[in-house]
Amino acid sequence: MAFRPLVPPSMTSNKDLQISSNASGAPLTADHKRFNTLIRQIAQARQTHADWEENLPLFAQKYTKVVGPLQDSIADMTRKLSFALDALLDQPGWSRQELAQLRELVCGTASHLLSARGPDEELQALFDKHSEIDFETSQGREHARFQELAGQFGVTDIESTDGEVMSADELARRMFEQMAAHAAAAEQRKAAKARRKGKSAAQRKAEEQAALALQSVREIYRRLASAVHPDREPDPALRASRTTLMQKINQAYAANDLLTLLEIQVQLEQVDAIGNVGTQRLKLYNKALADQLAAMKEKTAGVQADFQQRYGLDPFRMVNPRKLGDLIQEHAGALRAGVAQQQRDLRTLRDRVTAKRWLKQQRRLAEYDDF
Repeated sequence: MAFRPLVPPSMTSNKDLQISSNASGAPLTADHKRFNTLIRQIAQARQTHADWEENLPLFAQKYTKVVGPLQDSIADMTRKLSFALDALLDQPGWSRQELAQLRELVCGTASHLLSARGPDEELQALFDKHSEIDFETSQGREHARFQELAGQFGVTDIESTDGEVMSADELARRMFEQMAAHAAAAEQRKAAKARRKGKSAAQRKAEEQAALALQSVREIYRRLASAVHPDREPDPALRASRTTLMQKINQAYAANDLLTLLEIQVQLEQVDAIGNVGTQRLKLYNKALADQLAAMKEKTAGVQADFQQRYGLDPFRMVNPRKLGDLIQEHAGALRAGVAQQQRDLRTLRDRVTAKRWLKQQRRLAEYDDF
């Protein structure tokens, strides 16, 4: 069979697959309309996933370039703040409450930086100076609490690959994975229990439809494979083209990607129009397309969830992969505001009178957070 060069499916239009009214003007059936809707939705899902794949590396590069230095500035300012608080403790005129608050702030900022940035002898000495227990003992107790918390979620090993205690983000990821595994196991047990009890008529029908839908995908694959198999082409240039096309066909079949197989089938002019297929076969196409759409949405949702977890975003926030740069500007703006606030705090802490007012404000903020 002669065939024309194939345009990659992601670059093709679905117009050739859209079912339109026939010459007699008969209206489209519900199955026709569903088919048209599904191929449009899959095209949109393809584009969304492609947007994520394209923009994630660009986001990571820009995030490191823009946000990284600001995070370093925040850490440097926080370090200065720790020593400024320590200097205040040497001044007279503090109440017991204020002394306790100053020590708590020193230990809190020092501990945070030591955990985030690693060893710092001066900071660790500062922590040990004002804490009832030294930093290493504090870390040991925190490790034990971490271990207990992780155990509640079935995570028994909280050591990372380099032997260090994993971060809170890493622990959260491990917990999420463990909970997902438990949920999947529960679903498997539920399904096994249902199988032992026997399948309902609706379940049997759904499984039969799924099997028939996969069979329809297999039939298209076999027709395409037979038509374009490179071993049947003597011309080297055409054989190379067929090899590339055959790889696309194999990939689509392995992924149960009916839409791509249909696109290739139409481009090879193996069918005049999808609308000419029988009602039953169209229903099977719709079933296979619906499954394909669900799988694509689940895959994309996983990419987005990983992204939001990695960068500490609200998991319920809607994120447009084409506007990830807005997130960087938003985060950078917040960090710049944080740096500016820390600079003001440092100026405030140079004087005991203004420092007392600052401590009072911090207590109010803490009470508000607790509330």
